[in-house]
Amino acid sequence: MNWLKNWAQISPQKKFINDATFFDVDHASSFLAKKWEHPLQNHTRIGLLSENSLAMCVAIFALLKLGKEILFLNTHLSLSELTEQISDAQLSTVVSASQFEHRVTHLPLKIPPLFLSVLTEIPKLHHESFFLPEQPEKIAFIMNTSATTGKFKSVPITEKMVYAQVKASKEILGSFFDDNWLIATPLFHVSGLSILMRSLYNGTAVSILSKFDEDKILKAVETEEINMMSLVPTMLSRLIERLEKHRLRVILLGGAFIPRALIDAALKKELPIYKTYGMTETFSQSATLNLSHHHDKLDAVGRALPTVQITLKNVNKDGIGEIMIDSPMVMRGYLLKPPLSGPFETGDIGFIDADGFLYVLNRRNDIIISGGENIYPKEIENLVYELPEIEECVVIPRADEKWGQVPVLYYSCKDSVITDSTILSYLKGKLAKFKLPRQIIYCQTLPKNASGKIIRKVLK
Repeated sequence: MNWLKNWAQISPQKKFINDATFFDVDHASSFLAKKWEHPLQNHTRIGLLSENSLAMCVAIFALLKLGKEILFLNTHLSLSELTEQISDAQLSTVVSASQFEHRVTHLPLKIPPLFLSVLTEIPKLHHESFFLPEQPEKIAFIMNTSATTGKFKSVPITEKMVYAQVKASKEILGSFFDDNWLIATPLFHVSGLSILMRSLYNGTAVSILSKFDEDKILKAVETEEINMMSLVPTMLSRLIERLEKHRLRVILLGGAFIPRALIDAALKKELPIYKTYGMTETFSQSATLNLSHHHDKLDAVGRALPTVQITLKNVNKDGIGEIMIDSPMVMRGYLLKPPLSGPFETGDIGFIDADGFLYVLNRRNDIIISGGENIYPKEIENLVYELPEIEECVVIPRADEKWGQVPVLYYSCKDSVITDSTILSYLKGKLAKFKLPRQIIYCQTLPKNASGKIIRKVLK
């Protein structure tokens, strides 16, 4: 994977990451790779613990040049959680941003951790060129699933998976010389890392924020610095009222359930929304929908990307089944676990219409079975989101002696408040009686992980 070296030769002065050029990043990462070559020479799998930054990106490319497998560590994890992930992955050591020194010094590492400095300037020393042969089956990255419903799983991402993803994504989203992706989601999540790798493959720029910041994003949009960004629904809902002047050509929206009310608001503002469906195990995008081209398919998540096959198994009489994905970008087994073959079982339930558009109804494990009837939480959540006072909501099952399970609604509000009885009155007549929430619970905020997904297991 020599894309950085190639672009540094083709367009050395073209901006790549923030104000750093392709030449700068190639030069700095080679300098760092040479510095780390000896201490890491007998160690294949290296952890990386950092917030989004230019220095983190340079470290990623330095480790790739050394042929290492990079395990991304979530900066929000506790010491015990980090210890568990490091032990499970059999890591030798960790490259860490200096602000996490107090945590990494207590981790069970075979050799001392390496620390990143804040990269204020690019080293100007002569650097050794690193050239690695293409190894399609070699593990480049290891990413842990978000574990919103259970224990994390470590997903090995090969060079072949990365190449398949960026190539297919380019066919759907296109690529132009002056493209500039905003990265506001963490690089330790697939949504952030996939943008970096797409931009590297396309030879285009990225603007990286250390974390989601409404004012910084809006300023970047208004000054026309960026024209592409990837957001989760909670991010867009916080930005949408203030999004006015822009040159945006793509807003990739996914990572969690997208309320219909948010979609309608985005269309009203003529925002270039592309709904996307994918997961860590497929290295991001598997299906994408350009909303402006398909006003009659707003509830779909799109058609499969090139080289992706989406099928259903265990299909019921209504055409609803378990969603399966197969493609060159699908992993073939979790780290240090037995290999998997055939299409990947996503754990999602949905259907495919006559035009080939995929509709995702719910996670299989989130479906509520009440008195033998299936209740899809998203159906209830979508209606609740129609109420203007609602900020966020989630429906989960509660055990019930008579019915087996019944739905329970948790919600948070925007500036104005709403009563439980008002919510219930709104749902009556729109839902069958057995689908109505048996309990409605107000929360100031709902628990979410670093990528913005609501953590259902905390509420169960």
